[in-house]
Amino acid sequence: MHDDTETTQLDEWMIVELMGRVRRAGRVREVEVAGKGFLRLDVPNGDGWATQLIAPDAVYALTPTSEETARAAAARWQPEPVHRWELPAAPARTVDADDHDDEEAPF
Repeated sequence: MHDDTETTQLDEWMIVELMGRVRRAGRVREVEVAGKGFLRLDVPNGDGWATQLIAPDAVYALTPTSEETARAAAARWQPEPVHRWELPAAPARTVDADDHDDEEAPF
């Protein structure tokens, strides 16, 4: 078996295919977060970037490509923006007329 792989830090334009039939395109780098290795995917979007940190186990395929091709693909495969999850406000507590704080029960 011929092994010509190098142990260099990853920093490439790529098409990234994730489990669940999700495709993204952008600049891929290796980063460490909380002691674990992740792929940092910077997806170009108009005037900026959308950054995603991806666990390597979620990756189905990485295809190196040119910056031009990755940017064109990224324009078609934009990730959904993150929305803040809002919970409804807790109902206001009402004081019952029969509620007395001077009762003998401690609770």
